Amino acid sequence: MVTIFGKDSCPYTNAARDDYSKRGIAIEYVNVKKNAADLERMLRVTNGRRQVPVIVDEGKVTIGFGGT
Repeated sequence: MVTIFGKDSCPYTNAARDDYSKRGIAIEYVNVKKNAADLERMLRVTNGRRQVPVIVDEGKVTIGFGGT
């Protein structure tokens, strides 16, 4: 499963979620604006970077989304 950290108001987060859904890939969406613990979890993954979306796929971390 792919984890996407982001926020609802971010067009890149929404584009990433749409892209993975269209490709039939299961995702866990984590809205970092709703829960401080989720934001801390994202910051651990990104070594403190606050840019969204953050996509974690089988241990590989990608910050940002530019489409496919």
